[in-house]
Amino acid sequence: MSPVVYPVAWQAQSLLMSYPDQQLLDRRPLLRAAADALPQPIGAPLHAFLDHVDAAPLIELAADYVTTFDHRKKFSPYLTYFAYGDTRKRGMALLRFKHAYRRAGLLIGDDELPDHLAVVLEFAATGDAEAARRLMTEHRAGLELIRLGLREAGSPWRYVLESISATLPPLAGRDCDAVARLVAEGPPEEEVGLSPFLPTTSSSGGVR
Repeated sequence: MSPVVYPVAWQAQSLLMSYPDQQLLDRRPLLRAAADALPQPIGAPLHAFLDHVDAAPLIELAADYVTTFDHRKKFSPYLTYFAYGDTRKRGMALLRFKHAYRRAGLLIGDDELPDHLAVVLEFAATGDAEAARRLMTEHRAGLELIRLGLREAGSPWRYVLESISATLPPLAGRDCDAVARLVAEGPPEEEVGLSPFLPTTSSSGGVR
C-alpha cells in the first residue's frame, strides 16, 4: 500500500514554518479551512498555532520566529544539520535535496538552502510528494528533535511540528536511537567544507 500523502497539510505547514508576514495574516481563513479538512491529529495542532497567530501582534510573532529559528541551533529548520552538522558530508546531503527538486522541474535560488523545512514542505505540496516524504522520513530524527525542543521551550511552533509529525511514519527502531544520540551528543562538528552551500540569508528569508 502506498503511503498516504497530505498536500493540503504540507502546504499549510510550509506557510506556517515561513517567516511571518502580512500575507500569513491574510491567509488565516484559508489555513483554518485547510485545517478543518484534515484528520484531527494533523488539523488540530494547526488550529492551535493559528490561535496564537490571532492573539500575537505581527511584530512580536516575527521577532519570536527569528529568535527561535535563527538564534538557536537546536531548533534549526535546516534538516540536514541534525544528521551532519557543519561538515563536508552535509554538502553532499544538500545536493541530494537539490537533485530531487530538479527532477521534479523545480529550482530554488542560490540564497536558500534546499533543506529548509518550509521549502521541503512546499516541495511536498506542489512538487513530488513521495520524494519529499522520503526526504523528511530520512531526517525523521532531526524533525523529532526540533519538535521535542520546541515543546520543552513552550514555543507555539511546536504545534506545527506536531502536525508535520502526524503526516509521517511513527518513530521506531533506528529513528528512536538516532534521536537519543542527538539529544546526548548533538550534531557532528567539523566547520569546514560547507561554504559553497551556505545561504546568504537567514532562515527568516524562507518560503513566502
